[in-house]
Amino acid sequence: MPQRRESDCIFCKIVAGEIPATMEHRDEHVVAVADLNPQAPVHLLVLPVEHYADVGAIAAEGRDDVAAALLRAAAMLGLRHGGDGGFRLVVNTGTHGGQTVGHAHVHVLAGRPMRWPPG
Repeated sequence: MPQRRESDCIFCKIVAGEIPATMEHRDEHVVAVADLNPQAPVHLLVLPVEHYADVGAIAAEGRDDVAAALLRAAAMLGLRHGGDGGFRLVVNTGTHGGQTVGHAHVHVLAGRPMRWPPG
């Protein structure tokens, strides 16, 4: 079955290998790449392989497998890069939530102490 994709989506192009990215992880559900504008010493983006506008769309479609894969990969990468010091997972949804690319994704931030509130 062909994967859902948006032709003008930068993250879909990264998943398809049309735009180069530093790949950190890939499995049947998600891809993780280094963020080009890092906000911490480690800043990764975990993207579903299929296009979903945001995590609300994943939930609305009942794609528990995709939601679990996103969280599992993000936590694994956070543990790998943050170790005992910890890490932060960020999911921005919609313009008011700070989402700037219309493809669901999880930010993994590690390598320095994080502050709250972030902004």
